[in-house]
Amino acid sequence: MARSTFPRDRFDDLPAESGRIGAHRAENPHLRGWVVFLWAAVATVVLIAVGIFGTLVVSGRISFGSEPVATPTIVPTTPAVIDPSYSVVVLNGTSDEGLAGNLRDQIIAAGWAADTVQTGDSDTTDFATTTIYYLRPEDEQAARGLADAIGGAEVAQSDFLQPTDDPNTPDDESAEKRLIVVIGLDRAAAQPTP
Repeated sequence: MARSTFPRDRFDDLPAESGRIGAHRAENPHLRGWVVFLWAAVATVVLIAVGIFGTLVVSGRISFGSEPVATPTIVPTTPAVIDPSYSVVVLNGTSDEGLAGNLRDQIIAAGWAADTVQTGDSDTTDFATTTIYYLRPEDEQAARGLADAIGGAEVAQSDFLQPTDDPNTPDDESAEKRLIVVIGLDRAAAQPTP
């Protein structure tokens, strides 16, 4: 064993069986504890940061590539045109009496001929919103014009109560231009009670 350069002291003269010869010359154990703690703290912070970053990437909150930005598309609205060449059927979809007749008078005042506007009752009495139904896409302008003429209504494309062609007649009844107005509860609440 190599000789030490330290001066001899009382701890060097301990019996050999004690196993503690030269223990007082070991490194300072407190310094080693702080180094280990510092490395453990740094490793913990790094692992937490990597975990948070990885979670954000996986969940899609952080992306590395530029995503294409969706450009808003402007949907052209069909302009409203009052076209009295259409026949109009007004159906009362509420339990209030007289709404179809009042609306018929309003439509006639807007320019429709009296013989082209018919009235009736709907199968239901709890129709929610006044709606104008039209058959073909080119009929939408006239439906919007009628909606403006009666003070506003929903407009929807449907074959609801639209004429169909009768094969037993020479005329094509499905070519008739017709708008169907179903009065909803939104109109019933606005009407004064007699």
